[in-house]
Amino acid sequence: MAVCCDLEVDVNGEETFMVDKKIISSYSGRLSKLFGKLTVTKGNLKVIFNDFPGGAKNFELMSRFCYNNGRIDITPSNISLLHCAAYFMEMNKYCTSDKHNLLEETEKSLEEINYWTWSELLTALKQCQDLLPVANFSSLLEKFMDSLVGRVALSSETSPCASTSSPDSSGFRFSCDSRSTESLKNSFSRVAWWFEDVLILSPTVVEMVIKTMVSRKLDHVIINRFLFYYQKSKFYNATADEKCKVLESVIDMLDTLDRSSVSCKSLFGVLRISTNLNISKSSRSKLESMIGYQMDQATLDNLLVPSPNGTNYLYDVNLVLRFSKAFLRGGGGGGSQVSLMLLRKVASLMDFYIAEVAPDPCVKPSKFLALAMALPDSARDSFDEMYRAIDMYLEVHAGLSEEEKIKICCALNYEKLSAETCIHLSQNAKFPSKSAVQALISQQFKLKNLLHSTNGSKCCTDSPCSFNTEAGNKGKKGESDQQVVLYSGKIDDSTDNEKLRAHLQGMQCRVMELEKVCRKMQTQMAKIMKSKVSSHNNARSLPKLCS
Repeated sequence: MAVCCDLEVDVNGEETFMVDKKIISSYSGRLSKLFGKLTVTKGNLKVIFNDFPGGAKNFELMSRFCYNNGRIDITPSNISLLHCAAYFMEMNKYCTSDKHNLLEETEKSLEEINYWTWSELLTALKQCQDLLPVANFSSLLEKFMDSLVGRVALSSETSPCASTSSPDSSGFRFSCDSRSTESLKNSFSRVAWWFEDVLILSPTVVEMVIKTMVSRKLDHVIINRFLFYYQKSKFYNATADEKCKVLESVIDMLDTLDRSSVSCKSLFGVLRISTNLNISKSSRSKLESMIGYQMDQATLDNLLVPSPNGTNYLYDVNLVLRFSKAFLRGGGGGGSQVSLMLLRKVASLMDFYIAEVAPDPCVKPSKFLALAMALPDSARDSFDEMYRAIDMYLEVHAGLSEEEKIKICCALNYEKLSAETCIHLSQNAKFPSKSAVQALISQQFKLKNLLHSTNGSKCCTDSPCSFNTEAGNKGKKGESDQQVVLYSGKIDDSTDNEKLRAHLQGMQCRVMELEKVCRKMQTQMAKIMKSKVSSHNNARSLPKLCS
C-alpha cells in the first residue's frame, strides 16, 4: 500500500507528525467528518490537537494501529492509552466492515482483566490516572477499580486472621490466637499486603479506590488502617501545602467510614498534626465531629489542647465545647439520643477538664459557664466536683461582681449536692449569699422528704415487723426536729427475718445520722439568716423560704 505523507498533525505542541490522511481518516470518524466539511482538499493539510490523550507517544501508538491494517498487540501496559485514543479519535462508528475497530478491540481485551496479574492491573491503573481529564474515562476506570478492590476483598475474606477490633496508631489486633510477635506480623501482612502498592496512585485515584471499597463493604477497620499508613507515607519529604492536601483527603475518606472503626486515639493524632497546617474549615469540622462522636473514649490529656494563636486562654475551650455538642448530636449510640452510661462518662471527663480550666485567669465567666452547662443535669449523679471547680474559679477570679457569681452558680444543681458540700458552701464567703441559702433549703427539703418516706414505711402491715415513729417531746412547739424511733416486734430465727433485722438496724442508724445533719444544718441556717440574709433586706421572705 502506497503511503503519502500529506497530513501534518501537531500533537499537544509536543511533536509534529507527517501522516497519510487517507489511512488515518479511514479509521478515525473524527478526522473523516472534519475532512468531509472541507471544500478544498488539494495540498497538505495541518491538524492541531491540544488535548490528545497520552500525548505524542500515544498518537504514534495509534498511528501504528492504522498503518498495520488495524492490528496491534494490546497489553495491560498500553490498553488505557489505546482505549482513550480510540474514543478521542472516534475509532468506533466510522470503520467499514473489513476494518478493525480499535475501541472494540480494547473492550475485548478488557474482558480478560480477571486474568491479569496484580502488577499488570496496577500498571494499567497508574496509566489511567494520567488520562483523567479525558471524556468517558470513568467507565474504563470503574473496571480497573472493581478488579482491584475485588482482589483485595477476596484476600481479606480468605485470610484466616481477619481483623475484628478497632485499630489505633500502633497497629492492628486480630481475632486469631497469635502466640508470638512473628505470628502477629504475619497476620497483619495478610490483610495489609496491598498498602505499599496502592501508594503509587495519585490522591484522586486513591480516593476513588477507597470509595469503591466502601461501596463494596470492605472491612472499614482495614481501610482505616490503610488511610493512616497512607498519610504517614505521603508526609515524607512533602511541603506544607502537600501535607495539607493529603490530610484533608484522609479526613474526608475517614468520614465515610463507620465511626466505630476509627479509634479516638488516632483521631486526636490527626488533630495534633492539623494544628500546624491550614486545612479547610470543612475538613476541620468533620474531624471535630468524628472526635466528638467518641468523646466517651477520650482522656483528659486528649482534651488539654493548647489554645490557638491569638487567644489568651491556656487551653482551647471552644474546641471542647464543639466536641460536647457533637457528642450530644449522636455520640456513642449512633442515634439522636446518647446512652445515659456514656453521658455520665463524658460528664466525669468534663468535670476533670473544667477543674483544669478553672485556675486560668483569662477564662471569661461566659466561657466557664458554657463549659459547666454543656451537658444536661441528667449527666451527673453528683455536682460536688462541679462545686469544687466553681470554688476554684471564684477564688482565682475574685473581682467578679455578685451578679456574675450568681450566673456561674446557676450551673449547680443544689439537689445533687451532698450534705457535706452544702455545709461547706454555706460557710464559703466566695459564694453569693443567695447560693448558700438555696443549698441549705434544698438539703433541708430533701431530708424532710427522706424522713417523711421513712415514717410512711409503718404502713407496711403485711410484714412480721412493725414500725412506730414518735415525735420527740410533742408538747414543745418550738422544736422543729423530730425523734424517729424504730423497733421491731418478735422476729423468727429464719434466714429471711435475720436479713430483715439487719436491714432495720441499718435504717435506724441512717435516720439517726440524718437527724444530726438536719439539726446541724438548721443551726448553720440560723447563722446565715443573721449574717447574710439580713444584709440583703430579705428578712421578710426568709421565714417563707425556710418554712
